[in-house]
Amino acid sequence: MPRRHVRVQRPETGADAAIFKAGIASVQEEMQLTTDFAPDVAAAAEQAAAAPRLAHDDRTDLPFLTIDPEGSMDLDQAVCIERSGSAFRVHYAIADVAAFVRPGDPVDLEAHRRGETLYAADSAILLHPPVLAHDAASLLPDQVRPALLWTIDLDANGEGTAVDVRRALVRSRARYTYAEVQQQIDADKADEHLLLLRRVGELRQQRERLRGGVDLPLPEQEVLVDGDRWSLQFRAQLPVERWNAQVSLLTGMAAAHLMLYGEVGLLRTLPEPDPQVVQRLHRTATALGIAWPAEQLYPDFIRGLDPRRPDHAAMVTACTALLRGAGYVGFEGGVPERPEHAALASEYAHVTAPLRRLADRYAGEVCLALCADQPVPQWVRSQLGALPRTMAESGRRAALYESAVVSLVEAGVLAPHVGEIFTGVVTEVDRDEPTNGSIVIAEPAVEARVRAESPLPLGERVQVRLVAADVERRVSRFELA
Repeated sequence: MPRRHVRVQRPETGADAAIFKAGIASVQEEMQLTTDFAPDVAAAAEQAAAAPRLAHDDRTDLPFLTIDPEGSMDLDQAVCIERSGSAFRVHYAIADVAAFVRPGDPVDLEAHRRGETLYAADSAILLHPPVLAHDAASLLPDQVRPALLWTIDLDANGEGTAVDVRRALVRSRARYTYAEVQQQIDADKADEHLLLLRRVGELRQQRERLRGGVDLPLPEQEVLVDGDRWSLQFRAQLPVERWNAQVSLLTGMAAAHLMLYGEVGLLRTLPEPDPQVVQRLHRTATALGIAWPAEQLYPDFIRGLDPRRPDHAAMVTACTALLRGAGYVGFEGGVPERPEHAALASEYAHVTAPLRRLADRYAGEVCLALCADQPVPQWVRSQLGALPRTMAESGRRAALYESAVVSLVEAGVLAPHVGEIFTGVVTEVDRDEPTNGSIVIAEPAVEARVRAESPLPLGERVQVRLVAADVERRVSRFELA
């Protein structure tokens, strides 16, 4: 399920910055999380960084570029798109973690314990030591790096026609932020490579609509800590973020098709949503005053939401209920009974973020072997059964971590308003205690617990009073007014 991400704009010093840092530290201590790596893991990473296993195929001639959030150092992906008549060729370089990490070495064992990088606010708990994640394995500009080079051919309509993946040496020529690329495109100053990204991204969005897939535009929550006031707002994704994501989705779908054809691999799956969940979201839309015709399918409804609007942002957050139940399935010698990812209306695999997700390293190795018509390495096959459990546990931990930080921020935003009345929508009612549940407030953009004397009216707009906002305990609570 997509998770809410918080980015913080705040002073680096002062009382309020200290409170925020203390809150983050408290969350990490409670969850027994650490940003540090044990000495043996750090030493093994240093050795690996100094002696990677390099590919023989040199593709440093390709003009790759990276596009990431501002300040990112763990650059997993670099893209280069070429036009071939009316068709396209997408080159997608993915950081080759296996060039540095050997099965069973200290870095590998620690990665299995962590599962994925944990992000929350301006704090990250890395999957791999920073000497790899932020340096030697990262696709930083003007550096020759080992990569898994995906080459995917598309027809004039953006539909895939051929795929290949192999190890290669690559070099990124430019490093952009999303905002920089969007500004160039909006000002008609973008070069051909960025214009091709937009073209392919838009074509893939059209293919998504035709498949019946859904792209949930989950906004980021941005926090400004200024003096004794914390403010919170939703930031909608820029168009370039959606185009860039389409290249990653394209690669994940191509990977899934390779695996299913080869009858071995690791898929990311999602079942169809429960009809009762869809019905509940219809009620939420009504309460928020957002039109949702009964005959309109949920993917089409979601595409019409604008997360820059507070009421639509609240609706998008509620729609994450549609995506609950996502997981991984490993298989060999056959194909899974239900391989589909319902939200994408396609089969799909995670392969594009190996610096940040353990599963991607394994899935990438499967695709390399299949494209080379070679057996999948035993070290990969031996983990296909265990990886779904490993990733489920790391996903649970990541969700708890991010939820705790969101709760910290929301309590800080609400603290000056205890006793005030707000308008919100009841989005969840506890099954065992129907007088307790969750409410989404459009302004400020928060989700919190609510209680009442009688059963809460699910999906209805209500007046609530803020009765608690405790930053130290990370608790915000409302009561029906």
